[in-house]
Amino acid sequence: MSTLSPGSYVIRSIRADEWPAAKELRLAALQDPIAPLAFLETYEQALQRPDGYWQERAVRACDGADDAQQIIAEGPDGSWVATLTVLIEEPGTTDWAGAPIERKQGHVVGVFVRPEERGSGLTDVLFDAALEWSWARGVERVRLIVHEDNGRAQRFYRRTGFAPSGVIVALPGQPEASELEFVLERP
Repeated sequence: MSTLSPGSYVIRSIRADEWPAAKELRLAALQDPIAPLAFLETYEQALQRPDGYWQERAVRACDGADDAQQIIAEGPDGSWVATLTVLIEEPGTTDWAGAPIERKQGHVVGVFVRPEERGSGLTDVLFDAALEWSWARGVERVRLIVHEDNGRAQRFYRRTGFAPSGVIVALPGQPEASELEFVLERP
């Protein structure tokens, strides 16, 4: 297991032309054993997407984009070892599940750290970058949705300052499974 040391990783937003690396990291995330609890798509679904999908996804969340940002951790050898994305949700719109958005908020999605890097502190650093980016855009709070059975993620989110809001999101096509909303209010 790695130990995070200053200067050993670069935390940054992706560039639009880095869509192949973003695609590779997403496919790796979807092969993780926890993927069925952590992501709303499967490896097989993602693998079938055309390159244009991945290019557009990178453009929407690259450095300089206003509505989303994909932040990665780049290892000392230049490989991408961790990622998350923040989406800005505006009041008067609806979220991915059709629920109304009542205030300007950030929504953290797609959190993934390669297994060999877990426990290194990378997730803390990624969340610091995500929160900094979100607060700079004037959001009132940052939220995320986590599967009720994903205890590891819930423990991390609580440690980072997120708390359950009491909102439960039913997964489309999976009435027996629920996602829990965790929020962090602007300091």
